[in-house]
Amino acid sequence: MSERATSTRAGAKDRALGYVRDRILTGEFRGGDLLSEGEVAKALDMSRTPVREAFLRLEAEGLLKLFPQRGALVVPVSPEEVRSVMEARLVLESFAIEKIVNGDRDRLRRVVDRMEAELERQRRVVGSAELRAFLDADRAFHTAMIEAAENSVFTPVYASLRDRQLRMIGESAVASPGRLESIIAEHEAIARAIAEHDLDGARHALRHHLGGTVLALGLAAGPVF
Repeated sequence: MSERATSTRAGAKDRALGYVRDRILTGEFRGGDLLSEGEVAKALDMSRTPVREAFLRLEAEGLLKLFPQRGALVVPVSPEEVRSVMEARLVLESFAIEKIVNGDRDRLRRVVDRMEAELERQRRVVGSAELRAFLDADRAFHTAMIEAAENSVFTPVYASLRDRQLRMIGESAVASPGRLESIIAEHEAIARAIAEHDLDGARHALRHHLGGTVLALGLAAGPVF
């Protein structure tokens, strides 16, 4: 196979990979959906081979389960995974909030400015079909707090949750009409409490926010949320 053909094939695989992964993470392809190579290939105007390779990659990532002659099942997010991710976020983000509120005032102002900028991004796209843009702004809002805590262990751990966070928030938005507007209100409460140096208020707002995602996904409130 020539170098050009290899490059073209790799490009097609990456396009198929991005297409399917993005739709899983935003909730357009929901847990339990059965995808076919042919449907994805037709949507992208390509052969089935790069789609098959993309499916294999997504199976390795735990997003798909392949069934010969039937297709690829979108693996549902389990209740245990939702709770585990949200509990991990609660620990990491609560630590970050405490460090920000009790730390340097100039740093606090810079963090709040970043959070407000991401909030404004969310407000601009909430009424549109740009769910991925909303989810990216959501992730950036929370990442601003984590990065401001300047903990070299916590930051990469938090980053490793990225795709699972996106998927859970995306699915909650699909499952619960009005969830995006609620997220904005919850983000406003977190940012306002931090700006006012209200540690208890910020922690409460964060717990309420993460618990809202748990409830929007159809799970009962547990001992943490």
